[in-house]
Amino acid sequence: MATKIMNIATNKADDKVGKKRVLEGSTIPERSTTENMKALTWEGKKKVKVSLVGKPLITHPDDVIVKVTACCICSGSDSHMFGNDIPGIDPGFTLGHECCGVIDQIGENITKFKTGDRVVVAFEIACGQCAYCHREEYSGCDTTNDSKLMEETFGHAHGAVFGYGRLLGSVPGSQAEFVRVPFGEVNCYPIPSDVPDEKALYISDVLSTSLHAVDMGEVKEGQTVVIWGLGPIGLNACKWARVKGASRVIGIDLVPERLALAQSSFGATEVIDRSNLKSQEVVDRLFELLPEGADVVIEAVGFRFPITKLHTVERALGLETDTSDILLECMRVVRKYGIVSIIGDYAGFANHFPVGFIMMKHLTVRSGQTPVQKYFKYVMDCLQKGIVDPTPMITHRIDIEEAPLAYEKLYDQKDGWIKTFITFDGKAKPEKK
Repeated sequence: MATKIMNIATNKADDKVGKKRVLEGSTIPERSTTENMKALTWEGKKKVKVSLVGKPLITHPDDVIVKVTACCICSGSDSHMFGNDIPGIDPGFTLGHECCGVIDQIGENITKFKTGDRVVVAFEIACGQCAYCHREEYSGCDTTNDSKLMEETFGHAHGAVFGYGRLLGSVPGSQAEFVRVPFGEVNCYPIPSDVPDEKALYISDVLSTSLHAVDMGEVKEGQTVVIWGLGPIGLNACKWARVKGASRVIGIDLVPERLALAQSSFGATEVIDRSNLKSQEVVDRLFELLPEGADVVIEAVGFRFPITKLHTVERALGLETDTSDILLECMRVVRKYGIVSIIGDYAGFANHFPVGFIMMKHLTVRSGQTPVQKYFKYVMDCLQKGIVDPTPMITHRIDIEEAPLAYEKLYDQKDGWIKTFITFDGKAKPEKK
């Protein structure tokens, strides 16, 4: 109930304050009145459906229209949207921010791509022209998000994100047969012929975001890294940490399939199953393994999972939006002068945030959404060389018609669902790999 009320209040506030100007002309594309496409739309808390909506059209000279050949559901961000945990979403909104495909149309300013080119699309939208983009801080782009409400609330507006509601630009998402990509030359990257969709797709978020988490932690040769949360981001963070030279990578989760994958396919040296452990017991177990603490800790869980009764009650009553339970565990376990990398989503306010730990342990804390464009080339090179391979995390290959079921499974973390690979050709069947 608290999240529903917050969503209604946010939408009313957004209507009242109005919109800011964006460089792409409009965050919402013009649409065809004669051609429809399938798109996955949000229809209320824990309700999504496959709808028919107008195909997006070129709306600005820097646009490209991508025919989506594969997309997927983010078990973090998309689950937050599914559960109405992120305010500022309207029924009928197209979800999704991870896709790859073939360029279907190009705006008159586009010279780097032609129709028929295969591309992967970054989950966040950058203009390539503002001061943030010039510093490769693409997720902080100053010109693509029209939310004046976010600007007034946070002091500055985050760059726009596909499929993530009003506060991040109301940009229709990529769980659709076609998607309009503003500033296509900035936000698309070519896919070489030797890289299949089932690998290239995950540059859009998972592979880039997990690398960003490790880079924020400044992981070095011989270091110890502890990762909370072994969803797709946490799993691939294990792998990137080993690529960067970490000698020990310890993963923490409560889902058996995730724990097994972390060790079998993503380089974790040890795992901790916290399903029957209290918070203090998790910390004690880690200190048994690392008496001096970890050099780097990565939080890949996010705001939606309280551990203690206190935070469970506070979130239920709307007294806080985000829980700080996992953050406290991270800051207890990291060594003095260590680094805390927060890659899990946090969107509001968390009570009892352990700020004193940062001061008294001399900690460096970093967080933020990933500037995917910064990582495009490096991650693609690593895929081509076989340094990383995201495919072991794909548990289900499905057609778009099965996506509503996938949302339920991923939100509830049930039946071994970890990552999906979704197509639109009507031939894919739910299949465990």
